[in-house]
Amino acid sequence: MSPHCADEAKYGVVDQVVKHFEGLQAKGAKSGGQSIRDLVTVNGVRVTVEDRSWGLVRASSNKPELVGVVESPVSEQRMHDMFEMVDGVLRTHPEVGEYNQTI
Repeated sequence: MSPHCADEAKYGVVDQVVKHFEGLQAKGAKSGGQSIRDLVTVNGVRVTVEDRSWGLVRASSNKPELVGVVESPVSEQRMHDMFEMVDGVLRTHPEVGEYNQTI
């Protein structure tokens, strides 16, 4: 799932998304109704919650897009929940446009 984001804006948006999740984790706040278990902030952010469902946001290296990936070992519903959580964060940035596909 890749929402449009201009090349000149995408890295700044990703930096803000990383800071958002780092702030949630530092406060012990929940994301998508679950505690954040792990954050990987290399080339974007991958947030894993307590049930091991995860979402990733990074800037595309060759297109004016962001890349979003979500997975859940628990259920398809949890995968959709993770998408909604990631999309909710992205939607706070007006530079982020429509997706080229969704789940």
